[in-house]
Order: sequence, then structure tokens, then C-alpha cells
Amino acid sequence: MRTYSVKKLASLAGVSVRTLHHYDRLGLLKPSVRTEARYRLYGEKELIRLQQILFYKELDFPLLEIRRVLEDPEFDVLRALESHKTALRTRRDRLTTLLETIDKTISTLKGETIMLTDDELYAGFPKEQAEAYRQEAAEKYGAKTIEESEMKIRKLGKAGFEALKAEGEAITHALLSLMDRDPADPAVQQQVARHYALIQQFWGSSVANGDTLAAYRGLAQVYVDDPRYTHPNGLQSAEFARFMSQAMKHFVAFKV
Repeated sequence: MRTYSVKKLASLAGVSVRTLHHYDRLGLLKPSVRTEARYRLYGEKELIRLQQILFYKELDFPLLEIRRVLEDPEFDVLRALESHKTALRTRRDRLTTLLETIDKTISTLKGETIMLTDDELYAGFPKEQAEAYRQEAAEKYGAKTIEESEMKIRKLGKAGFEALKAEGEAITHALLSLMDRDPADPAVQQQVARHYALIQQFWGSSVANGDTLAAYRGLAQVYVDDPRYTHPNGLQSAEFARFMSQAMKHFVAFKV
């Protein structure tokens, strides 16, 4: 079995030797072997445990709580890694949104905010498809409504628009990770509230009669009616579309 000295392990993990000594004293990370000369040696099992410790530290768990979690007989490393992955992605997306917001603020203070062009507004869509979507929306909601909504977004500038998109992606990731829960679950509804707030930023004052809850209820139905949401090759899976629709309708029902 390959072993690592405390100095080598500290170097690999990017922590100090003093930190590893502290973990040893707490019973959080014991060396697999202590030589006759009292040198600490760590094996693969300790490497994996240290990785878990550092992941939980990144999520702001206290050290004693980390020890309790890792010593739980039902602790599953693979499940923990999946959970860490979801949590870290959510944190990354949130930080990305914050960085974009800072960029927007800096640009605004410098007087550099520039309105979005048509190409930037519909970036990622082929030109013909973007025009088709815009025409479809204009026919459904009215050309004036679409123009007012687009103008609100244009005024955000590129940084502000990218921040909105990043927030949308973060919300989607969070909701995807909650699909095993009931749509009425408080954690799901918390993310739906974020989604509703985001949608309001896109709509602005362009919604007819200012009834954004009614419009949001209509959007919930679109998730299950529009094949671009329900088709396997669409924006998301049919299962996610149904989950979103139910969660959004529940949100509206308790807001009215």
C-alpha cells in the first residue's frame, strides 16, 4: 500500500502540516500508520477522507460536525460526492452571478453601460429561429408587450443581461437537484420564488394589467403544452417540465 508522509499529504491537499496535526488531535483524520520514530503515514483511505473534510469545510461545516457526519455508519462516500458536486455548482453559479453584478455596477459607475444589440439579445439562437420565436411571442402577447420587455433587457447592458442568465442557470440547476421532492416542498418553493423574481425582471411592466401572477400561471402551463419543453430533445426533459409546471402553479395558488 502506498503511503504519504504528513508533509507530502499537506502538499498534495494544499493544507499546512499544522492543520493535519490539528485534525489528528481532533480525531478527524488519523494516520494509518505511526512509525517507531512517531512519524505519521497516510494511505488511500485517509486521502479520500481528507477530500471529504475539505469539501465539507468549503461548505462551512464546523470541524466537529464534519467528524460526526463522517463517522455516521450510514455515511456513503459516493452519495456525498454527488451532493458536494451539486452544492459546489450552485455556489459557483451564485458567485458567477455576483461577479457579473459587480461588473455591471463598475460599468454603470464608469458610465460604460451600452444597450444590447439584437444579436446579443438573442445570442445562441440561429437568426431565423430567433425571429420565429419573437414573432410567435408578439402574436401571443402583443408586439408592444414584447418591445417593452426587450427594451427593459437592452437597458441592462451586456453585463446585466449575462448576470440574469447566470441566475437563471443557477435556479435551473437547483431545481433539477430537487426533482425527487414534492413540488410543494419548501425548498422547491424557495427556488420557484427566485424563478418568479427572475421572470419579473424579464417582463418588467410589460405584462397586461400588471398581473404577473396570472402571466406566471400561464407560463406554468406552457411548460407542459409547448413541445420545446416536453420533447426529449427540447430545453429540458418532459419530467422536469411537469415538475416545473406543478411547482409554479402551487406558488401562484398560495400567492393569490
